[in-house]
Amino acid sequence: MAIDAADKANILAEALPYIRQFAGKTIVIKYGGNAMTDDALKEGFAKDVVLLKLVGMNPVVVHGGGPQINDLLARVGKQGEFIQGMRVTDAETMEVVEMVLGGQVNKEIVSLINKHGGKAVGVTGKDGHFIRARKLFLKAEGDEAIDIGQVGEIESIDPSLVSLLDSQDFIPVVAPIGVGMDGEAYNINADLVAGKLAETLQAEKLVLMTNTPGVLDKSGQLLTGLTAQRIDELFADGTISGGMLPKISSALDAAKSGVNTVHIIDGRVKHALLLEILTAAGVGTMIRA
Repeated sequence: MAIDAADKANILAEALPYIRQFAGKTIVIKYGGNAMTDDALKEGFAKDVVLLKLVGMNPVVVHGGGPQINDLLARVGKQGEFIQGMRVTDAETMEVVEMVLGGQVNKEIVSLINKHGGKAVGVTGKDGHFIRARKLFLKAEGDEAIDIGQVGEIESIDPSLVSLLDSQDFIPVVAPIGVGMDGEAYNINADLVAGKLAETLQAEKLVLMTNTPGVLDKSGQLLTGLTAQRIDELFADGTISGGMLPKISSALDAAKSGVNTVHIIDGRVKHALLLEILTAAGVGTMIRA
């Protein structure tokens, strides 16, 4: 739908209070889902990130790459397997994860942001050992430990590398690969990395892009605002399950640890980032502690 120049000017003016409020603030964005596979959405995301940087915010992108990993696994004759929303990662799968996340996907995102006028730099948690990790064991019934391979949980994040890039007007693009005590690589859920990085950087916002409108109740209705207590209830009654478990857990931990607001938004909506950050309408679920 075409809009005239005066309407465009009014729309830009309405964004001013949000630009002023968030200028100089860090916004950690977990980039995933359809927004990473649809060409028009990829271009739109890159433009949104560049615009946020140009108006004075400090966006930090943490990306996934599940569909791309599955594609390469299929080409080498392996079937992806998930337990409690986490990818089972043997040594061969870890090689694929590193090739896809640290190479293919990371470089594509960096290239798109730079194409639209940003200065993006791609890193993994192995660079400067800035994401320290240890082996993750899942819990089954009776507290039995489940070994899912080279999957890590975060021990610590050194914020100095990301802070340095921010201070020099670069846009960090982070692949969620951690490093262990002996230099071994660990596949880490991107939602968890984004959440922990937002906590460590004391970000103003954590934005998690998904393939759903946000957090839905059992009847499929969008829940636009949630508190920690309400989320605990949704966990208990089974409303939040499967792949949403690590996402919501990460969001809740971040909100409890000083991140002002956490947003779970629909990455299938064009310019979802700008709608959520620079308008009153929003396109998802906002979580506060």
